[in-house]
Amino acid sequence: MPELPEVEGVVRALRPVVEGKTIEKVITSSTIQTSYENGKESIVKKSSPQTFAKALVGMQITEIERRAKYIFFHLMREGNRYLFVNHLGMTGAWFTVNTLAEITEDKFRRHAHVIIQFTDKQLLVYADIRRFGECRLIEKISDHPPLLKMAPEPFVKEAEDFFIEQSEKTKYANKAIKEVIMDGQVISGCGNIYATEALFTMKINPLRKTSQISESSKRLLFHAIVNILQESIDFGGSSISDYRNINGEAGTMQNRLKMYGRKQCPICQSETTQVSIGGRTSTYCDNCQQ
Repeated sequence: MPELPEVEGVVRALRPVVEGKTIEKVITSSTIQTSYENGKESIVKKSSPQTFAKALVGMQITEIERRAKYIFFHLMREGNRYLFVNHLGMTGAWFTVNTLAEITEDKFRRHAHVIIQFTDKQLLVYADIRRFGECRLIEKISDHPPLLKMAPEPFVKEAEDFFIEQSEKTKYANKAIKEVIMDGQVISGCGNIYATEALFTMKINPLRKTSQISESSKRLLFHAIVNILQESIDFGGSSISDYRNINGEAGTMQNRLKMYGRKQCPICQSETTQVSIGGRTSTYCDNCQQ
């Protein structure tokens, strides 16, 4: 699943090519439409595909920003502001093309689910192989309450103290530290990949209860998380499995990961251990991480 650095990369790539453009037409896939007719929501949330598509027509994209793992497309029409919220799920990707044929990877081209055509005829295409992503049109953040519960961005000053305060709450005390730092209400944007790397850097066993870790160690862990997130942003994110930046571009951070997905510890050379924490496969070294 794309984490904060990967989403940041997508946002930075989208800004110069779509900000300022006006939407002329929107097409949703037959898969989305059939799901809705069968009483299910696939990608387009809290709206019929037809209503969603019609509502976007005539809107101008004034700004694109990242918030945690979400992409916010700020829109305006006739002086009224709207927010198009996108989450990439596990396999979501954006493409800016003139025709669908320009999407070179067949697996993405076959799963183009939202096609936005601008007045200059350029296409902005959202493809999602497994369809765990979402597209949601709202007027303000409070229209989708889960967005209000996100922790502050990890790079802002107040994020560290917020992390400490949240981690000391009773509901987190007996949870594994790995599960806690993957919680978006504790730290924004840190998922399985970067939680694994930060814990390895700090030599902390991911199964350790949060209450067993001192405040000073948690503060050091927080800084390790911020550092690995920033490093990944600098290297274009981790292109593992189906993650792509816009137009199929891959990042290089996967070449710098020390523990995620490794079979052998790079420090002591012992075999790594894999366990499930918070529903995700976690890799760590029994010898180096205590």
